Amino acid sequence: MVHCHGCFDIVHPGHIHHLQYARSLGDILVVSVSADTHVNKGVDRPLIPDDLRARSLAALECVDAVYLNHHPTAVELIEQLRPDLYVKGREYEKNFDPRFAAERQAVIRCGGRVVFSSSDIVYSSTALIGGMQRIDPFKDEKLRRFCARYDLNAATLQQLLHRFRGRKVVVIGDYILDRYHFCDATGLAGEGPMMALRAMESRDYDGGGAVVALHLAGLGATPTLVTSAADDQIWQRAQMRLAGAGVTLEPIHNRRNVVIKHRYLVEQTKLFKVDEGPTCPLDSSQEQTLAERILAAANGAAAVIFTDFGYGLITGGLLERILRPLRSQVPILTADVSGRQSSLTRFVGVDLLCPTEREVRQTLHDFSSGLGAVVANLLNRNKARQAIITLGKQGLVTFDWPGGSPRSADERLRSEYIPALSSHCVDPMGAGDALLATASLTLSVGGSLQAAALLGSLAAAVHVQELGNVPLTLQRLTEQILQRDYQPVAATTRLAG
Repeated sequence: MVHCHGCFDIVHPGHIHHLQYARSLGDILVVSVSADTHVNKGVDRPLIPDDLRARSLAALECVDAVYLNHHPTAVELIEQLRPDLYVKGREYEKNFDPRFAAERQAVIRCGGRVVFSSSDIVYSSTALIGGMQRIDPFKDEKLRRFCARYDLNAATLQQLLHRFRGRKVVVIGDYILDRYHFCDATGLAGEGPMMALRAMESRDYDGGGAVVALHLAGLGATPTLVTSAADDQIWQRAQMRLAGAGVTLEPIHNRRNVVIKHRYLVEQTKLFKVDEGPTCPLDSSQEQTLAERILAAANGAAAVIFTDFGYGLITGGLLERILRPLRSQVPILTADVSGRQSSLTRFVGVDLLCPTEREVRQTLHDFSSGLGAVVANLLNRNKARQAIITLGKQGLVTFDWPGGSPRSADERLRSEYIPALSSHCVDPMGAGDALLATASLTLSVGGSLQAAALLGSLAAAVHVQELGNVPLTLQRLTEQILQRDYQPVAATTRLAG
């Protein structure tokens, strides 16, 4: 008996040559294929779902049996099969990967030998997929299979949306004004090598914690915004807009001027951004006042959302005063950060963290470990239940412990990948806020992490199709839900080993 094991994500001539060689060494060739959850080659891998990869191998004349392996390594299967030969590619001969080392030891322990095939024909699935300009023809099928695993479809998602109405949610975060300056590029400036622009018009959008509250209101919830305020005309106008949209305000007046983020565009292309407004941290007296307001506002709330943009509203002292009482008072606590002056590690004991991969790695100063290991470190450090890690154009990954919390030090996080759902992107600014608001609201009505991630992804897909920080509406999110096909391609056979 000969055994081969691998990912086989796109079966190429190198694979076929390797398997033919392995079959020539024995009477029976068994090939085990890594399940999707154990293909650690990047967030967009595997390109092809595991059962289709297994079926492709089963169709080869040289392969006698195929086994879909749901373990991190082939060790468990090796111990059951006890193969005479375990064949790997020549590149593994001097490979020190601990997974292959464990497999090698298992083969020897069972009385077998490890053989390395020749490297006459060399291909790399990773290089081939990278050469496809990152186009994923299986994106829709991956989404359908994800929905099938968690029983998510248009009807179940709409039922969750129906429960949004009237749900009380408190948002804690700095108010920021996003100002878009639309310009015409007139050429190069005469006094130096820089672009010359002519201002045409400006548009203002409510940002920061305010847009999260506006998203909630647009989805039918009843939001309260606890935020920083300034005694200027910008804040006065913002108050009127927010109140008119159904947002209850609990401001603390700790700023002289509103924070403004200026973005300069030519047509729809952003050229640069200028931030206006200093950080104004709360003093101890303001922290106490704000803590009392937050706890009062959270009475009867289904969720509290922290959105820290680093301008001083959410301080370590404030969180020490409110996190523990909120934990016993509110069913769902969620948090996200933006900017280098904020920190994920301060949000201890929350139910959901929604950062980007870059924010997680910068927080933990870990730029080399696998994403799963980094997120496990974050969740353990924060004593948090689950996370949705956004990956920009690549989509997102959800992480949670299978039993709600780790039962042992070596327990692996469960992860699920959802590709980006927007067919085109006009403006990515604020997509994370749309996701945070929708995912938090979904958890507050009893939805699963996977349902929260899917609805959050759909909300982000709606949001990026418009220029500027435009609030979500229930109608547009419903339309996005109804556009999808949730039924996966039916499997015709079941493979066993």
